[in-house]
Amino acid sequence: MLFWHVPAPNEALLISGSKRQAQDTQFRIVTGHGSFVMPVKQKARILSLALREAEIAEDCVTQQGIRLTVRAVTVFKVGDDFVSIANAARRFLAEQDRMEELVGRIFAGHLRSIVGGLTVEQIIRERDRVSQEVKEGSHTEMEKLGIVVDALQIQEIEDASGYITNLAAPHASAVASQARIAQAKADQLAAEREQEAAALKAQYERDTAIKRAGFVAETEQANARAAQAGPLAEAKASQEVIAEQTLLAQRQAELAAQRLEAEVRRPADAEAYRQRTLAEAQRDRAKFEAEGEAYRRTTLATAEAQAVRVQADGSAYAERTTAEAQSAANAARAESLRGGNQELIAANRIVEQLPALVDAAARGLAGANLTVLNGTDGVNQLAAGVVGQGLAILDTLRQGTAAAGQARETAPSGKSVDLS
Repeated sequence: MLFWHVPAPNEALLISGSKRQAQDTQFRIVTGHGSFVMPVKQKARILSLALREAEIAEDCVTQQGIRLTVRAVTVFKVGDDFVSIANAARRFLAEQDRMEELVGRIFAGHLRSIVGGLTVEQIIRERDRVSQEVKEGSHTEMEKLGIVVDALQIQEIEDASGYITNLAAPHASAVASQARIAQAKADQLAAEREQEAAALKAQYERDTAIKRAGFVAETEQANARAAQAGPLAEAKASQEVIAEQTLLAQRQAELAAQRLEAEVRRPADAEAYRQRTLAEAQRDRAKFEAEGEAYRRTTLATAEAQAVRVQADGSAYAERTTAEAQSAANAARAESLRGGNQELIAANRIVEQLPALVDAAARGLAGANLTVLNGTDGVNQLAAGVVGQGLAILDTLRQGTAAAGQARETAPSGKSVDLS
């Protein structure tokens, strides 16, 4: 409509001439919606709230007295609140096109002030600090102007005296030196890689040539084998025939050897074993017969010697016993004659016959074929046995004589006993 005004989203509608005012201003501010404007009585103007940009290029002198040209850019806009819109409208409504220039001059003055208190090194290394101090220094003035600063960036620092260049020279030299060293290392590494690649290439070519020569040799060998296949086959067949014949001859020889072993060698070995066994048996039998004959003769000789010795011992013992008996008889006879005992006279007669008994026993032993096992001790034992028998006979006679004497004593007187 002709009398209805609607501002854009980035604009503010300023209506002057109204008696009723909602804000503490001489005009009414409308944003975000439309409003009716009375013709003739009211006047409507538009204030842009869009983002603006101002470039700054200012010659500054640092704390060290070095002149620098600082190039910066600032981004700002009119504030969205009614106070900021009113302040900006009073100052820039008629000169909205020059707002960037005016704001830039204000920032340039603050930039000179801030840079004057810093050194070149601080400005170069602490650009954010410079921007922040410029924004803080201009905050009060921008608030009065209704301006809100969104950003302030230092883009470039120019040095006509060459201080910055000289300041960067050592670092540039070091960087250049490092760059040259890196380049030299890269060149060396590249040369080494090239040498390795060349060596690998030469090795590959050599291996390829060797393999090619091997393939050629194998091909020639295959051709030669193919050419010699016929003769080789015939020779191989002949070798196989010879091998089979050799194997057959070996088997025939083994069979003949086995036949010889079974028919000749084993029977011969059996016959030789039989003859050897018979000879050993005859030898053992002759040996046993000889040893038995020798043992028999030795035993007979020993027995004859022992018999002779026993006979001699028996004769000596008989003579000694006869002498002892004769002596005993004489003694008994003398005693009986002294005592006048008839029993002693009878005993005397028996004693007189004792040597004859002993002599008969001795002659009986002399003619006997006795085997004495204990040598001299056996002979002594035999003689002692004979003597013992004689003594036993004597004791028997004595006992008989004593019994006769007792009978005579008990008989009636005037009778006598005949002992003859």
